[in-house]
Amino acid sequence: MVKLRSIGIIPLLLALILQACAGDKEAGVLPAAPAAAVADATASPDTGPSPSFDSARAMQYVKEIVAFGPRPIGSANHQKVEDYIHAHLKGDLVEDDNFIAGTPDGKFPVRNIIAKYPGTRDGIIMIASHYDTVYSLRNTSFVGANDGASSSALLLEIANQLRGKQPDGYSVWLIWDDAEEAMRQWSDSDSLYGVRHLADKWQKDGTLKKTKAFLLEDMIGDADLNVERDQDSTPWLEDMIHQAAKRLGYQSHFFGRTIPMEDDHIPFVRRGVPSADLIDFDYGYGNVFWHTTQDTVDKLSPKSLEIVGMVTLETVRMLDKK
Repeated sequence: MVKLRSIGIIPLLLALILQACAGDKEAGVLPAAPAAAVADATASPDTGPSPSFDSARAMQYVKEIVAFGPRPIGSANHQKVEDYIHAHLKGDLVEDDNFIAGTPDGKFPVRNIIAKYPGTRDGIIMIASHYDTVYSLRNTSFVGANDGASSSALLLEIANQLRGKQPDGYSVWLIWDDAEEAMRQWSDSDSLYGVRHLADKWQKDGTLKKTKAFLLEDMIGDADLNVERDQDSTPWLEDMIHQAAKRLGYQSHFFGRTIPMEDDHIPFVRRGVPSADLIDFDYGYGNVFWHTTQDTVDKLSPKSLEIVGMVTLETVRMLDKK
């Protein structure tokens, strides 16, 4: 689940529509990013070849993930998707972050999967997606084609582009984070179990100090792609994403509106890590397909996966040149 953060400056009609979709989300006050984290996103010229991305292969990954069916934490299908991700990362440097999460419905095993691609510079760029589906819809046919599968498939294709090529820049970590969805009702304690655990762990061991950017992918397969500008993301990083989209000719799919989002990036935002949420939170008119059994593959497009994948990789290139 992802939640829209209520804020008074959104026009009333838009706020009512979006808040109806987002439900019970409560507003939170986020600290400003440290001054040291704010940088000039225009410092590097837009030069170099465009990134590569196989949209057909990425779409096939979406279909294969969806074919497992609903995959809430604690289910057999959830385990199958874990194994599926690992199988596609065979031979890569992969670490699992396993722990037991205490939830309103009891204790559940959680497994974050991290694939690491070492670079030549001292620093890390993280790209993340959750792979679980909504627990409360576990007894329905909800398969989360867009909400979970599209972004998880996107990361698998990004892994293909990184594999065997040492990045001429920062190390890239791909993170399939687990237990993103609320068990009962979205709150600070009942949501984002996987990323909250990672952010806390990496703050304690110093990893966050080395992290140059955290890029979150969520609901990015919609055939009618319109990626939001997120008020809760780091402004200069959002600007860089927009510049990357413009360089590739995809600017019409980005930042048509600005809304506040509470998503997997928030634990990192709160710890001062430059973070951005690439999300299209208008899935069907009025977000009608979100968290319903209508979230199916026929609503998605390989072109949308390609657009977000290439813009993400171009943003990584621009970060490397900073």
